[in-house]
Amino acid sequence: MIKVVILGSGGAVPSPTRSLPSVGLRYFGDVYLFDCGEGTQRQMMIYNLSYAKVKMIFLTHLHADHLLGIGGLVQTLKMNDRKEPLFIFGPPGTNRAVSPLIAGTYPFQIVIKEIVEDFCLKNDKFKISSFRTIHNVRSIGYVFQENDSWNFNKEKTDKLGIKGRMFRKLEREGEIVIGKKRIKLEDVTKPKKGKKFVYTGDTIPCNDVLLASKEADLLIHDGTFSEQQREEAEKKCHSTVSQAAELAKKAKVRKLVLVHMSGRYKDSAPLEKEAKKIFKHSEVGFDGMEISI
Repeated sequence: MIKVVILGSGGAVPSPTRSLPSVGLRYFGDVYLFDCGEGTQRQMMIYNLSYAKVKMIFLTHLHADHLLGIGGLVQTLKMNDRKEPLFIFGPPGTNRAVSPLIAGTYPFQIVIKEIVEDFCLKNDKFKISSFRTIHNVRSIGYVFQENDSWNFNKEKTDKLGIKGRMFRKLEREGEIVIGKKRIKLEDVTKPKKGKKFVYTGDTIPCNDVLLASKEADLLIHDGTFSEQQREEAEKKCHSTVSQAAELAKKAKVRKLVLVHMSGRYKDSAPLEKEAKKIFKHSEVGFDGMEISI
């Protein structure tokens, strides 16, 4: 199961109820951070997401509100004797922006990788890819795509005598032989589609975001302004909640969570109502919000 935690749901300026942008994703015990605003490590402590388990940090762009939490986080990791490498990904300029925050020596390696185009990180469980967004600086969003898998039909496997290590061999090799009978993986399973999570960071609605978000189980999208402030949203290269909801509806996502909320809105209920009129599976995110997909 993929667990997503909104660590910071606010915009460029923190408030008593909304911290600076950051989203944590936990998968098989490991944690992946998407943006790392100031105070992210404390938010992780408050909302029970282990900072010690952070494997990678993915920055959407290089505005201070999205990255100033890195310095404090790596210092805490150092004081807790971390040994394994920490990977930081982001758009061109990431090395220049992040290096001053992590100056010094550490008992673990910090690897900074700048994403130019066609980024895709794969392993045997999932892949993480990037897509272009439109903000007032170079910006990207990310897709976390779980690999497709198989569900075994217990009635069929019991009948055929499949047990123990046979399951692993069948998954690995695609077929096994029991007695004189050759059994293929597809004979005793049905495919299970992997879950998909999309995080846009700051952006105006655009075709690249729409394509990347297609049929996502969870889309976390910029929702800085109400539709009443659409002109301001366009000037500042952000989205209104209505625009985000329209995109989510077109992309046929299962759930939309709006973040990067402007501090001018003390009550988020009208914003959520505005979004739900267009796409009923919309919610305004809040610090500590957990979504399992």
